[in-house]
Amino acid sequence: MRPVIRDVSLVLAHAPSFVRLGSKPLRELRRVDAPLGYLLPYLRDWDAACGYAPNQVFIGNVGVDDLAAHATPWHRHPVGGAQRFGPDGEIMPEHEFLGLLAACDGFDLLALDRDVADRARTALDTHPLIGRDSGRPAVPSGVAPDVIRERIEKHRAVPLLGVDGRLLGAMLPGHDEDDTLTGQVLMENLACKATAALALRHLLARPGAVAATDVRYVINCGEEAVGDRYQRGGGNVAKAVAEWAGCTRATGSDVKAFCCGPMHALMLAGAMVASGLHDDVVVLAGGSLAKLGMKFQGHLKHEMPIVEDVLAGFAAHVARDDGTSPVLRLDAVGRHEVGSGSAPLAVVKALYTEPLGRLGLTLLDVDRFSLELHNPEATEPAGSGNVPLNNYRTLASLAVVEKLIERADIGQFVRTRGMPGFSPTQGHIASAIPYLGHALRGLTKGTLTRTMFTGKGSLFLGRMTQLSDGISLIVERNG
Repeated sequence: MRPVIRDVSLVLAHAPSFVRLGSKPLRELRRVDAPLGYLLPYLRDWDAACGYAPNQVFIGNVGVDDLAAHATPWHRHPVGGAQRFGPDGEIMPEHEFLGLLAACDGFDLLALDRDVADRARTALDTHPLIGRDSGRPAVPSGVAPDVIRERIEKHRAVPLLGVDGRLLGAMLPGHDEDDTLTGQVLMENLACKATAALALRHLLARPGAVAATDVRYVINCGEEAVGDRYQRGGGNVAKAVAEWAGCTRATGSDVKAFCCGPMHALMLAGAMVASGLHDDVVVLAGGSLAKLGMKFQGHLKHEMPIVEDVLAGFAAHVARDDGTSPVLRLDAVGRHEVGSGSAPLAVVKALYTEPLGRLGLTLLDVDRFSLELHNPEATEPAGSGNVPLNNYRTLASLAVVEKLIERADIGQFVRTRGMPGFSPTQGHIASAIPYLGHALRGLTKGTLTRTMFTGKGSLFLGRMTQLSDGISLIVERNG
């Protein structure tokens, strides 16, 4: 039985007040006398974040080719008439996201200021997908400022400060002596759960979408390690998100593979469907709070706004062949094996040439390649280069080696079969997945015949192996 990808949702939550809680800013700002004042001139309001062209591409309102033609730098040329909601999801304002966090907190560890909670509740109650009648948990009543300050001073709660320095709330630790349950770690985990839950609700609200009660298995492929001191990465975010979204008949588990996680998860979901084990599997992930503001020093150096101010989430529905939805080809999975080596040419051959060759195809039979789609406007100011462009040039060089194109055609190959990076720099989120919504439309209503998605993972970051990782998947037109 062939598995298909029926739908995908992609969401962003604008979170400028959380930038200071990102891992890099949290470390570096300890050396600054007035950290909030230091960051404030570089933090964007919601209108600027909503009009930012890469964010509009992320939720499907702007195409990848339109982004390639859009004036740069993107932060100085907003999209006219930018909309909050798009074909794939939404860009949620921060005041609503605060309420969503509180509604996802089942242990009353996050306390919001009373006025902040009231404003969030009022806004969320009118949300088209998670409004008052959606069945979601309510936004708890807020508390007085002196109660929040007491939690911070006496119970080591992590303060949450607005961009204007106002105390918005605080996150209590889950245990007095467990460094895996500090307020900071729990805030990261809660942000992941909330953005994944928002993405799942968007997925379930699609016209003709699977009913929440028909989802039987959920795979979370984010990078968080939810657990306690005895099982630091025990999980299970998948089941926590399924519960919040009303998937009462589902079970699930978490898949960990650094940035390669989403590709592994899609492959496993497809295998479950193909075997007949489950008819409807959802793959999802939330955003990485730790990676907010990761390149902020480069942005400040170049006098530009901190564009790493959004948390992302996605959810994808893998199901039995319905005769229409794009097919996930399990007979042509590309794998970076233990013995593949780390030389760039060996890696791309393992991930592209070998799986395509099994189908009698070449690189020229793929209309679009979706690789690591990190937004270059976030990475280049910090000296990290244009990751997608460099990878596409490596792929085009492989086409030259295989005598499919001439060296002079490398630029054309990159322009027509690649795309500019537009994803938040949130590791697993940026690894190929953000193009999935565009691909599904192109493979069902447009001119695309075949696409290829590739995720790579830095396994060496865990200090357990020097190996890297990689998985590629072919998604093609049905029929």
